[in-house]
Amino acid sequence: MSMIEALRTAYMSLMVNKSRSILTMLGVIIGVAAVLIVVAIGEGLKTDTLNRIRSLGTNLIMIFPGGGRGGRAARPGRLTEEDLQALKADSRYLKAIAPVVQRSVTAKYRNLTHNTQVVGSTADWAHVMAFEIAEGRFLSPTEERARSRVAVIGQEVVDELFYGRALVGEFIRLNGVPFEVIGILEEKGGGWGNPDNQVVIPISTARQRLVGDANISRIYASAANEDVVPDAIEAIKRVLHRTHRVTEMTEDFRIRDQTEFLSTMTETTGQLTLFVGGIALVSLIVGGVGIMNIMLVSVAERTREIGIRKAVGARRSDILAQFLIEAVMLSATGGVIGIIVGFAGSGLVGNSLGWQTVVPPWSVAVSFAFAAAVGVFFGWYPARKAALLDPIECLRYE
Repeated sequence: MSMIEALRTAYMSLMVNKSRSILTMLGVIIGVAAVLIVVAIGEGLKTDTLNRIRSLGTNLIMIFPGGGRGGRAARPGRLTEEDLQALKADSRYLKAIAPVVQRSVTAKYRNLTHNTQVVGSTADWAHVMAFEIAEGRFLSPTEERARSRVAVIGQEVVDELFYGRALVGEFIRLNGVPFEVIGILEEKGGGWGNPDNQVVIPISTARQRLVGDANISRIYASAANEDVVPDAIEAIKRVLHRTHRVTEMTEDFRIRDQTEFLSTMTETTGQLTLFVGGIALVSLIVGGVGIMNIMLVSVAERTREIGIRKAVGARRSDILAQFLIEAVMLSATGGVIGIIVGFAGSGLVGNSLGWQTVVPPWSVAVSFAFAAAVGVFFGWYPARKAALLDPIECLRYE
């Protein structure tokens, strides 16, 4: 029997009972669609998160007080003005440095209130953090020296206090202290750290009016370019080892850069997507069990047909191929329909929940290949059982 004839025979056999064939494919359709939707959501969230991290700049370096890593206990530490001045003096790998003090506050405008994060920093903060100004302007060195009560606010604060209107020149109160809004930060989008929910004020004002602490919460630095980030980190370590009088084994500070966050996030989200996608593949296996069950029923119903085919010269391999092709055709057709449903479903989920969804080509290929493999694996036993039937017994079968 030629392959074309075998395919035509398998197709005609499946069309004899369309309802049963569709119900048999349903498990595979649901399985493939579930895999694609889960992977699309996972990949979309990963892409969105990585884009947010990249939006801060891949040359961003963050210095935090407190050390301890590699299994060693955490050690308290602090960052001081001495550290900041030493880093500025040895900044051949850095474009800009911005110290930060911060705390949570309640922002108020007229009768509206909103909990936000106050960031006290310098005029270099926007450059280091790769922020553009959507309205107005950013802080100036003069305002920092004068301890001016001026503020640049994020888009979420604008939405909550001003109903989305960029009211530059208005006054808001931060823990009861009035500040003039001189600028609006461009929208970065929510996510890790929620960069849109913050109010930036001069660091001198923050220390005097809101924080009352001479120590620095963290230091942000921008490397000259992405290639010199490792050199910049080593230079920062040497400076802080000297000012803190510590060694690498007794460091009381931590340094992080965006490439570390990117690699960690890529690895974590990738593993999570594969794990959840693997769970969704279980439904494909359930669909395969349904295919095996229906094929066994089909063998029982067509026992006399098998006997007649063998009586007129059909070989065991012909019978095996016929039933195996039917099983693969069921699973492959279900796989194709599942891919279509998966694309539509991922788009629907993304639009309804406001999430970005991405269907990578590898997920389509893996889903279809797995669906076809399910047909072969679960169709082999019924096909082999049909091929081994005795033709005499088949002809006597009622």
